[in-house]
Amino acid sequence: MSHLFRTRRPAKIAATASVLGLVAAGCTGAGAIVGTPGATTVTVAIVANPQMRDMESLTPEFERSHPGIRVHYVTLPENAARQKITESVATGSREFDVVMISNYETPMWARNGWLTDLQPLADRTPGYDPADFIGPIRTSLSYRGHLYSVPFYGESSFLMYRKDLFAGRHLTMPPHPTWRQVAAFADRLHAPRQGRAGICLRGAPGWGEVLAPLDTVINTFGGRWYDTRWRAQLTSPAVQRAVGFYVGLVRRAGEPAAATAGFTECATVFAQGNAAMWYDATSAAGLLEDPADSKVVGKVGYAAAPVEKTAWSGWLYSWSLGIPRTTVHKDAAWKFLAWATSRDYIKLVGRRLGWSRVPPGSRESTYAIPQYRKISRAFSGPTLEAIHRADPEHPTVQPVPYTGVQFLDIPEFQDLGTRVSQQINAAIAGQQSVRAALDQSQQYAQTVGRGYRQPGHREGHRGR
Repeated sequence: MSHLFRTRRPAKIAATASVLGLVAAGCTGAGAIVGTPGATTVTVAIVANPQMRDMESLTPEFERSHPGIRVHYVTLPENAARQKITESVATGSREFDVVMISNYETPMWARNGWLTDLQPLADRTPGYDPADFIGPIRTSLSYRGHLYSVPFYGESSFLMYRKDLFAGRHLTMPPHPTWRQVAAFADRLHAPRQGRAGICLRGAPGWGEVLAPLDTVINTFGGRWYDTRWRAQLTSPAVQRAVGFYVGLVRRAGEPAAATAGFTECATVFAQGNAAMWYDATSAAGLLEDPADSKVVGKVGYAAAPVEKTAWSGWLYSWSLGIPRTTVHKDAAWKFLAWATSRDYIKLVGRRLGWSRVPPGSRESTYAIPQYRKISRAFSGPTLEAIHRADPEHPTVQPVPYTGVQFLDIPEFQDLGTRVSQQINAAIAGQQSVRAALDQSQQYAQTVGRGYRQPGHREGHRGR
C-alpha cells in the first residue's frame, strides 16, 4: 500500500497499454546481467518503490555469492505492476520466475494453484527461519498454514504528527486518538498562509491509494462494504458518515491538490514540514527520520490509527515475493527469494545504505539489531503494536463475509475498488457530492455482490 519515497523515485504512471508494451521488452535493474554464458537468468517483476530499487542496487552481492545465477528485473509503478503481474500469473505465462505481490493476492492465488508452496523450501534452508517473520504478516501470506509468498516488508497504519507544532499550540496528542479529536487538531493547526496543512490524507484514485486509509475510516465508523448476505452497504448511514467525514476533512484542512495526492505526495509534503499530521503507512516512519530525505527528523510523534467505534483500526499489508508455479527455474528463484528476505539482507542494507533504509515490518529480529533499534526508537513500538493489533478477520463493528481491513479478499476487488476510488476522488475534487459518489459506488458493489449470492457460488474464499 505504501510507496516509499526518495527523490530518485520515478513518477507514478497509469497502467496504460504503452507501459505494458515496455514491459514486454523488459527493464534491467541495477547490477543485473543478462545472458552470461552458462548462467541461469531469474526474471523478477517488482514494484518501482525505493526499497525495491535498493534491492536492485545490492543484487551484485547476491550474484557474486551465486555465480551461476543472474537476476533480471522488470520494474513498474504499482498500478501497472499489479496489472501485468496478474495477467502473467493468471494465464500461466513463464515470463516471470519471481513476482512481487502482497497479502491481497497471495491466499487467493495459492487457492487457485498459481503459486509455489514455499514452506518446504523455507523450512529446509539453513538459517532462513520463517518463524522469525512477524506473526500477522506471516499468517496473511499463508494458505492452509503454508507460506506462498515471503515478506519483503510489512506495515500497518498509524498517525504521524509534529510534536513541535502541538507543543507550540499547547495541544496534546492522545496515544489512541479518535477521528473527532484528529479533525479538531487539524482545524487548529491548518495554516495555508504559512504553507502548512492541518493533515495529509490520500485523495488520489486507486484501491491502494485513497481507499487504503478511507477503508479504515469506514470500518471504525461502523461501515462495511457488504453484509453477511453479500448485499452492498455503501449507501448505509455509517458509510455515508465516514466518507463525508473524510472528504470534508481533507477538503477543509488537508493538503493542496488533495485529489492528486497519494502516498508519495503526502510523504513529500510531511517530510518537508508542510503538514501538521499525516495518517498513513507505518513503513514511512524510517524515511521521516532520515536526514537525507526529511526536514522533520526528531520532530515526529507516532500515535495509533484513529478510531471511532472500534478499539483499533490500522490496516495490514505486506509487499512480498512469490514464485509462479509455471517457472522452470524454481531452485534459482528460491535462492534469490531467500537472499532478498533474509536476516542477512536486512543487515546488508543497514551497513551499505543506512539503517533507516532497512525494510521494516517483516522480521521480529530486525527490531533487536542495535543500530536499527537506535534509529527506530520513536516508531518501532507503535509499528509492531499496529501490526499485531490489525484484525483482517473482524475489520469493523458488524460481521462481514470477507477478510481484509483496507481491501476485500475477492478477485473482483481490484476493479471494484478502483471504480469506487474514482468516485471518491471526484468528490474530493469537488466534482460531485459524497452522496452521488456513494450512489454510483453502490451500483458497482451490487453488481459484484449479486455474483456471490448465486446458488453454488463458493463460500470458502476466506480460507487461509
